[in-house]
Amino acid sequence: MALLQRNFWIFLVFILLGAFLGSILGEILGIVAPEGPLRNIFLKAFKIGIDPAFTLNIRIITFTIGFTFSINLMSILGMIIGVYLYKQS
Repeated sequence: MALLQRNFWIFLVFILLGAFLGSILGEILGIVAPEGPLRNIFLKAFKIGIDPAFTLNIRIITFTIGFTFSINLMSILGMIIGVYLYKQS
């Protein structure tokens, strides 16, 4: 059971690192690419999450929760490459 949990966390790290590196690469390519549809493809991101953040104020404690995932084409490709690399290792 511990081996299965360890593999899950390693798998998750591969996916998150792939998404992170792909997102960075997409931003760089979006800046370098000339104006046009190719640039729009790299810079277009879908935002998923809680925006604006949820706030609960009960006078003595203020609790705020919120997150947003911003996923673009290159981050999806990075996740796919991360899964591929995980399967190869």
